[in-house]
Amino acid sequence: MGKVEITRDVCPVFGKRVKLTNGVVELAASLEFGPRVLSFSLCGKENMLYNDKDKKTLGDKFDIYGGDQIRLCGGHRIWISPEVMPRCYHPDNKPVECVEIEDGLELRGAVEEKNNIQKIMVVKMDENSPRVSLRHIIRNTGLWDVEFAPWCITMMAPGGKTVIPMSTEKTGALPNRYLTLWDYSDMSDPRVNWGKEFITIKQDESMANPFKVGLSNDKGWAAYFNRGQVFLKFFEPDSVLGNYPDNGCTYESYTNDFMLEMETLGEIMLVSPDEEAEITEEWEIYEAPEAPSDDGEAIKAALKNKIDFNQT
Repeated sequence: MGKVEITRDVCPVFGKRVKLTNGVVELAASLEFGPRVLSFSLCGKENMLYNDKDKKTLGDKFDIYGGDQIRLCGGHRIWISPEVMPRCYHPDNKPVECVEIEDGLELRGAVEEKNNIQKIMVVKMDENSPRVSLRHIIRNTGLWDVEFAPWCITMMAPGGKTVIPMSTEKTGALPNRYLTLWDYSDMSDPRVNWGKEFITIKQDESMANPFKVGLSNDKGWAAYFNRGQVFLKFFEPDSVLGNYPDNGCTYESYTNDFMLEMETLGEIMLVSPDEEAEITEEWEIYEAPEAPSDDGEAIKAALKNKIDFNQT
């Protein structure tokens, strides 16, 4: 273990890839499209990210860019919010420029001609720990100001369970949290548990109807238990009431019958030509034999020494 090793290979499904490992964790990103991270796991363990090996598209209604369609692919990607057609659904099917940096990579996507933006992902792996930093950059390459929020979406493999913390701030007569729900979100959905401190959502391959929830996540983390591992996503929590998308959401989660998404969002901002919007995530992954129950104390015990609940 020690210095991060960078190699390249060819995947039978997704083609050319670049891989990082420090002997503790391993990560792979596509060179054929993106920027997209395709896999992340402890060394020798199963991939925690969802991969669409059938190369499905989102259908003809998304065929809006001269015959090129957006594909599911899976993994981790950068989008822009609020979610609107057609801007968010620009295909990312062109090759990615990869620049090797110390202990990591800079993945530069092709400029989106219709949107006049470029998406860049800077991935750095810690030399000795199960930690990866991902800096997401969206650059305005056009001639006029563009308003959007950076949006990071991680598609997790099926069969797992996510834990989302809620605010525990003591606010007396004033509210300390709010939720955003979509028209297809059923609050009685059996996959979802509304706890005192945590929301949990199970990914269920037998339930095709989607569910999505968003909230202002002031704790700055979320977890996903699956495949004998727990994936932790850390981000800068909102310290003030900012101009966040979807009624003030800094974090959202979506699930259907084949995957579950863990999503972070930045503030909506006006980005001038040649300027950038950024959002950074820190990922960690550990062994976890099984997911905890929905009980708050069981969740805290499962994440002991990984989350400082006294600070969050």
